Amino acid sequence: MIGVSEKQHAHELIERLPESQLATAVRFLEFMLLDPVARALATAPPDDEPVTEEDRRRLHEGQAWFARRGGQGIPMEDVLAECGVKPGTTQSDLKLSSRNTAAPATPRQAPR
Repeated sequence: MIGVSEKQHAHELIERLPESQLATAVRFLEFMLLDPVARALATAPPDDEPVTEEDRRRLHEGQAWFARRGGQGIPMEDVLAECGVKPGTTQSDLKLSSRNTAAPATPRQAPR
């Protein structure tokens, strides 16, 4: 943990910053306080992989599937049931059961 003197020094440095640099300092401090996953996402390089015809086709298929369902996806309860998981099951329960049973079958794809 940072001692009081370090915090005081940080406060003094902020007080000495010109007004024009405060917004940058605040953004930097906010960045430092992000959880590791959010920080990794914020600093990840952009996805520069080209979009293929297959990608476009699958995107349009997915959009059509949602349109046929009135914009609704599959309820989470249905997804869990298909995977053999009861609502309210915790990750700990899943870890315990995976040690005692075989892996569940691969779920089927959403209907088209």
